Amino acid sequence: MYLGISRRRKFLREILEKLASGEITVEEAEKALRINVVEQVANVAKLDISREVRHGVPEIVLAEGKSNDDLVSICAKMIERTGRVIVSRLDDSQFSSLDVKFRDGYERTRFQHARSTVIRTKGHHKSKTGGKVGIVTAGTVDLAVAEEAMMVAEEMGCDTFMEADAGVAGIHRIVEPLRRMIENEVDCLIVVAGREGALPTVVAGLVDIPLVGVPSSSGYGYGGHGEAALMAMLQACSLGLAVVNIDSGIAAGVVAAQIANRVARARQLAGGPST
Repeated sequence: MYLGISRRRKFLREILEKLASGEITVEEAEKALRINVVEQVANVAKLDISREVRHGVPEIVLAEGKSNDDLVSICAKMIERTGRVIVSRLDDSQFSSLDVKFRDGYERTRFQHARSTVIRTKGHHKSKTGGKVGIVTAGTVDLAVAEEAMMVAEEMGCDTFMEADAGVAGIHRIVEPLRRMIENEVDCLIVVAGREGALPTVVAGLVDIPLVGVPSSSGYGYGGHGEAALMAMLQACSLGLAVVNIDSGIAAGVVAAQIANRVARARQLAGGPST
């Protein structure tokens, strides 16, 4: 459903007035606000502005396949409406266009390996939820996927803990990273691996933490490009392991953050520390 600015303001005012007068509860007001408000950017794109309010996951703009002008327009509209935009898989030309457009009055965080960025107006900050997400990669080649997951989890309010290059080619390398994850009491783990994709299976057999496996497209030859890794993770004998698609760092980040945020809410309700 598309609502014009004036209609949207009227809608929000009606909800707030009913809440203030006691006609509806806070829970009913929250439910009413979870409508599918879509902001149209000319004839180029429709942005799901209310997604984060509705189910906790922000809109993420995929830069691949978009012209520089269209991408800038989409990002400008998103920032205008929400104060922030998350953009994934940019090329150098697109990075340059965004740098020029959003130079003054904006804060930018660049994730170099992931070719992604977060642009926000100055003073716009995401509140912390208390959720904790750990991310482990088999090799440094997997950092592009891992950074996507980290970016999304952080933008969903989580603290993240990254450990790279802990693959099973040297099984001893996983001990210290896992020890640090346990010490930090992470609520969910993301494990990224390419080639034969063995690391998530090994980790799932060692810890009692919900785990999201991400097959990466590193590797070559028969079963290369992440296919062997995906099949291995799907066939994992260790329980407690869920798997997303090849190179799907964003999907893994979302799932892990949703788990971590729900755990954090349960901690807070139980009277425990939020972080």
